[in-house]
Amino acid sequence: MSERFEATTTTTCGYCGVGCRLEAHRADGRIVSISPAMDGPANKGHTCVKGRFAHQFARSRDRLTAPLVRESGGFRIASWEEAIARVTEAFTRIKAEHGPDAIAGLASSRATNEDCYVMQRLMRAAIGTHNIDNCSRVCHSPTSFALRKAFGLSGATGSFDDIEAADAALLIGVNPTQGHPVVGARIKQAAIRGLKLVTADPRRIELADYGQLHLGIRPGTNAALLNGLAHVVIRDGLVDRDFVEKRTEGYDAVAELVAAYTPENVEEITGAPAAGIERAAHLYAEAERACILWGLGVTEHLYGSECVQLICNLALLTGNVGRPGAALLPLRGQNNVQGSSDHGALPDTFTDYRPVTDDAVTSAFEERWGVTMKRERGMKIPEMFDAAVDGSLKAMYIFGEDVAQTDPDTTHVIQALESLDFLVCQDIFETETTKYADVILPASAFLEKTGTFTNAERRLQLVSASAEPPGAARTDFEILTTVSRALGHDMGYETPSDVMDEIAEMTPRYAGISHERIGRAGLQWPVAPDGTDTPILYTDRFELPGGRAHFAPLPYKPPGDQADAEFPLILVTGRRLEHYNAGTMTRRTGNLELMSSDWLEVHPADAAALGVADGQEVAVRSRRGMIRLPARVTERIEEGHVFTAFHFPEVRTNLLIGPSADVNTSCPEYKVVAVSVQPIGAERSAPAPARAEPMVPAD
Repeated sequence: MSERFEATTTTTCGYCGVGCRLEAHRADGRIVSISPAMDGPANKGHTCVKGRFAHQFARSRDRLTAPLVRESGGFRIASWEEAIARVTEAFTRIKAEHGPDAIAGLASSRATNEDCYVMQRLMRAAIGTHNIDNCSRVCHSPTSFALRKAFGLSGATGSFDDIEAADAALLIGVNPTQGHPVVGARIKQAAIRGLKLVTADPRRIELADYGQLHLGIRPGTNAALLNGLAHVVIRDGLVDRDFVEKRTEGYDAVAELVAAYTPENVEEITGAPAAGIERAAHLYAEAERACILWGLGVTEHLYGSECVQLICNLALLTGNVGRPGAALLPLRGQNNVQGSSDHGALPDTFTDYRPVTDDAVTSAFEERWGVTMKRERGMKIPEMFDAAVDGSLKAMYIFGEDVAQTDPDTTHVIQALESLDFLVCQDIFETETTKYADVILPASAFLEKTGTFTNAERRLQLVSASAEPPGAARTDFEILTTVSRALGHDMGYETPSDVMDEIAEMTPRYAGISHERIGRAGLQWPVAPDGTDTPILYTDRFELPGGRAHFAPLPYKPPGDQADAEFPLILVTGRRLEHYNAGTMTRRTGNLELMSSDWLEVHPADAAALGVADGQEVAVRSRRGMIRLPARVTERIEEGHVFTAFHFPEVRTNLLIGPSADVNTSCPEYKVVAVSVQPIGAERSAPAPARAEPMVPAD
């Protein structure tokens, strides 16, 4: 096969958080095909329809190939010198007039660890603010918060290999065959070989067909279900007493709390049958080794972070932590949503989640960078938008995020962007967000850059450039270091490898990480100075004072939105197999032919009551806005609920999402939105949603 190609480069996929290793093949100076790396530790010679085939976006005709600056109500091509001068002049002026905290930045969870580290250093050292965040805020920040509270570290406790080593697995609020297809396939194969699988979700996901039991629960009731499972584990004598006594604290408070969560009471809240709750608890707790996997169906709720703590409770009750086949595996959505946070692109922490309020930590970075920094956290993403609207935030640097498409309460986000004095966007395409920019900087796709990604199992893997950025576009590393230098802070890096060397130097738990050591197999942090990594966390102790894990006695509380007579259905949002997030990349590939538009899933009983026929266009209204799309009648969704994704700008799903957010992390409550659904022609008068221009796939 190699004779057909000019060159082959091994790299890491830039789609979801599985972290598949890929072989990118070049011919005639461009990438012509991609195949899975047979030795990939996460994918083991497999890849999905996105990773293998959706690479044409990199050579799409509408790639950004030169800087653009706003002029006379539109954009014109500019030189790099002019574009960077505009950025530095605006930031310098705003900083002088309003202080550094009038500027904020967003790092990209699609970019490398090195890019994200450079971005947070730019904001902290070149500009002088902790106003830096990334898209983990709107997806898995509740996971990070809860895992640190319960166990001490912000990451999966094991590896995807634990799926095959497990006897049972509980999947809650996650749909791996759509959102994380290679892991979904591994779960499916394990279930065929005997893994006892329990699924809990408002939709009957594909993996439910391979499991022992499916619990169709109401959105926003995860906490009740988890407390109900804990109730049965305790009631029926399934607690691992030795583990609880030796390695945890707080058990009695949890036992007292969950006494009221009988299966019958939980059935009333969740809609899942009491007998099913009992059976699920026994399947999980009686297994010698059991895993729990979860996703945004757990985190994107008003009490998402508390629900992850309750997941930790269940694992602690049964001793399913720190052993092969007994892992907690949060499935991260974007390719580097784990790494972007690990490496300091957050308003309250440096690398390894060490707080900016810790004087010793901040002092060490001050000495390394030659700057002075505050000991107060910066603004989170929602706070940035609020501050822009009220006028206290004057400028933003948005790197690789399309917040006008992906973030909740779209009308408010757009108002924030319009309120800024200055906005710079760094991206590979024009997006809904770049419409509001003053300067657009043309950046690099994952196939054009060098560095590392960290997947959902804490594994750092190398990313190697297999093509050059098109035209005058530059790598993100080059852009960010150049902007920082223009602002007066020369970081002194020559290559992304230099960045990782600094990260290792400044971060004790990453001390043994280097590009050379990562090699083809990757390294799972923590990594000791001698290069020894950690596939399984907490084998002996937890990373909390005293070495014990913490139970959390947290009751069920209702979600932030409720169905009523005006809005009688609950909308749940999620992913489709063929596309990825805002669709910026996949809609510019052949995947658009596989799925050219989206639809609303409606249960047959609801469709009959509403007078909605399969394929009929409907209006979906929430308390925030209205969208239109065709209906698909299916029993995959539970009665009383509807489902759609967020991949298509012309649909603008997030117009429906309100400001409700997780109580601890400000992660938006995407998963519980009260809506009405009516056939077009019968809906109340409402403005039509904004529609983007159709995307044309590359040749």
